[in-house]
Amino acid sequence: MKLRALLPLLLVALAACSAPTPPATNTPAPASTAETPASADEPAGTTPAPASTTAAAPSASADAAADKALAANPNGLQVGRDYVEIKDPQPWMPLNGKIEVVEVFGYVCPACAAFNPLVEAWKAKLPADVRFSYVPAPFGPEWNPYAKAFYVADSMGLVNRSHDALIRAIHVEQTMPGEGDPVDEQAIANFYGKYGANPKEFLSTMNSFTVAAQVNRGKQFMQRTNANSTPTLIVNGKYKVTGTSFEDMLRIASALIAQERAAGAAPAAPATTAAQG
Repeated sequence: MKLRALLPLLLVALAACSAPTPPATNTPAPASTAETPASADEPAGTTPAPASTTAAAPSASADAAADKALAANPNGLQVGRDYVEIKDPQPWMPLNGKIEVVEVFGYVCPACAAFNPLVEAWKAKLPADVRFSYVPAPFGPEWNPYAKAFYVADSMGLVNRSHDALIRAIHVEQTMPGEGDPVDEQAIANFYGKYGANPKEFLSTMNSFTVAAQVNRGKQFMQRTNANSTPTLIVNGKYKVTGTSFEDMLRIASALIAQERAAGAAPAAPATTAAQG
């Protein structure tokens, strides 16, 4: 099995697993206005009149617009910098009075493995009105079997017990196939056998029509939310979190949860110590 040492895992802590993107083109900088020659109509030595202070002063309507924006977004988040608004907002599951946070992830994704301890600690402190869900990304041959296995494990109530262990087995212990390794669905089924599943039945269900439909539904959710890399956080099907680091992603997600709660998306609720499944 190909070695996947822990050091490379730490080096991708700020990265994301996704298809490569083309390099950005260089855009010429605009010419400096400081070098603009004086108008031919102005006599030499004439000092230009200062700009009107009236035009520079903010208008009352601009102040009102700024106050309105601050009231609507007291957390100071900015669209485009901190999150992207989704054009066709739909949650992964019916909200039913909850605020939903979805992590689009992949078991073989090194960035997801690095993100996992942070998001697990954050998830454990979420209020009871917040529901945390996973959507596995089927990005390629090594990813697809784990996506199928996730839905089988989820239907059996095994995700909370096995999630961290499977990530460790792939990225730390290297006892399970990862990126670059041959696909081994039987090994995946055997892994879940440690948690009470019948490996033969588990493998059969992985390749069932029902699970194929679930994987396809996950793909549609990812397309709708433009979740084209992992890990990605989606709040209420309305906002895709961006951010500059894993910690920043969680800060933004917390602020969006508070924003949705303030907007009446779900009532305030006391914190719970149980992790949300």
